[in-house]
Amino acid sequence: MTKTPADVNRIEKIRSLIEQVYVDLSSTEVDALVEKVTDLATKAAGSIETGAASGSVWSEKDLLLITYGDSIRDDSSDIAPIEVLDKFLSVRALKALSGVHILPCFPYSSDDGFSVIDYKVIDPDLGDWSHVSKLGDNFDMMFDLVMNHISAHSEWFKQYKAGEAPGKDYFVEVDADADVSSVVRPRSHDLRVPVETPEGTKHVWATFSDDQIDLNFENPDVLVEFLEIIALYLKNGATFMRLDAIGFLWKKLGTPSIHLPETHALVKLVREFSMMINPAMKIVTETNVPAKENMSYFGDGDEAHMVYNFSLAPLVVQALMTGDTSKLVGWMQETPDAPQGCTYFNFTASHDGIGLRPTEGILSEQERDQMLDAVRSFGGQVSMRAKSDGSESPYEMNIALYDVMAGKIDGVPDEYQFERFICSQTVMLSVQGIPGMYIHSLLGTKNYTEGLAETGRARTINRRKWQVDELEALLDDPSTHHHKVFNELTRRMAIRRSQAAFSPDANQKTLDCDQGVFAYHRVANDESQQIVCVNNFQDKSIEIDVTHACSTAGATSTYGKDLITGRDIDLAKLSLAPYQSVWVELG
Repeated sequence: MTKTPADVNRIEKIRSLIEQVYVDLSSTEVDALVEKVTDLATKAAGSIETGAASGSVWSEKDLLLITYGDSIRDDSSDIAPIEVLDKFLSVRALKALSGVHILPCFPYSSDDGFSVIDYKVIDPDLGDWSHVSKLGDNFDMMFDLVMNHISAHSEWFKQYKAGEAPGKDYFVEVDADADVSSVVRPRSHDLRVPVETPEGTKHVWATFSDDQIDLNFENPDVLVEFLEIIALYLKNGATFMRLDAIGFLWKKLGTPSIHLPETHALVKLVREFSMMINPAMKIVTETNVPAKENMSYFGDGDEAHMVYNFSLAPLVVQALMTGDTSKLVGWMQETPDAPQGCTYFNFTASHDGIGLRPTEGILSEQERDQMLDAVRSFGGQVSMRAKSDGSESPYEMNIALYDVMAGKIDGVPDEYQFERFICSQTVMLSVQGIPGMYIHSLLGTKNYTEGLAETGRARTINRRKWQVDELEALLDDPSTHHHKVFNELTRRMAIRRSQAAFSPDANQKTLDCDQGVFAYHRVANDESQQIVCVNNFQDKSIEIDVTHACSTAGATSTYGKDLITGRDIDLAKLSLAPYQSVWVELG
């Protein structure tokens, strides 16, 4: 395959990044590694139909569903769960969604897929690659790449324990008495896992659990292994690649071992390699950390195409619980636009809990603790992480988002759960970026307390697996909240996908309004459309004049039509019911 000028440019970038990361390699070794990487990309590019790199890489039509391959099952038949999911979405949500983020769908040993045994085959309990490809016929696909660690039951780790190649050189060893106090931890267990080997007991680095053993990217062979995996995913239809827990990739004792320069360089290298194969593919980084650290993965517009917008979820929850939007508005006003060619991946719920580290420096300890008390009142759990001084601090809230919205900060359920929940999702659908709708938010799933009791793992509370017949019956019954949630959300999702002002690249300005209101002005790139979004975060009806705020933001009119209800709106006399949202298209 002939290399284009763009390919040549990417190869030079790859060479530079390899030299930055693998400083001990000789020039001959660098040449060999660059040749291996580029040959792999060239071969992969020649085996698939690649996307175009012209124009914008996304639009207002982009809206992804986050789901496990078996979040919807049919155990009464032999239909593969991924096929069940495909049929369900194709019938019920085709107009509402552009893509599917399928969480790890490979053989695994723990953590519901995030302890991968084999990256190259689909878990036979879910289906096979043909089912994934069929799903990709109707939807763009985001694949999960768990680069930081692998299952202790994997072939590589078995090789490590036996002292056999190549796995014996694929893991990070650390002395049993090494000082690891400076390492940033997302969990509270010991970082060092003892392992019996032919050379005696050794200790390996495990950031997340003793079944999730961290990989040693100081060995360039490990990098090549993962580039081969990426090429396979691209061949099988990936257009987005989510790099799970990527911030922990490079380890160095005496440092926090998170966000190290080598990690950023490797993300850039993965981007260049992937875009050699498919110029339209997008890299997405998942780093559940404070906002400034999270945004560092944009680089200079040359690293991640998208970063998970982790601060959005806890701040929306806190504002809806308190009726006070000041922290949410302040954060939004201070959040910079993404670099050109980059955007935020917005979500309010996922397979994990609602992260608390992204609120650091935004919420006070008292505000955070009030929110945690309310979450516990609504049946949720709070997971902890270890700090460098040996103490623990709250890491995430584990609860179904629908149950988060059961009441206010006092933890007492009220009559506005549905309205509060729909408001939270309407915000997520309309702020700048690409929305990611978690399947259990779309379905209005409540706390899965039976699963939590069975596994004892806090995250199970938001990872229910529905039987399709039971789910279909609930969605077809107008009296259920599942029916009401699903139909209203898919309606609003379809509306969103037709508005140029909701493109990820469309301008956004946050408006200064009353502290119980969250409002922003969106303008299409070609200025063909302006939408004023106003959300009432209070449990009371209000009338508000937002004309001054809109004028300050550059709005050219004070009248328009609400895209959600179809009614005419005068922004000088805007009446909103409790937790009501409007998308006012200015005339």
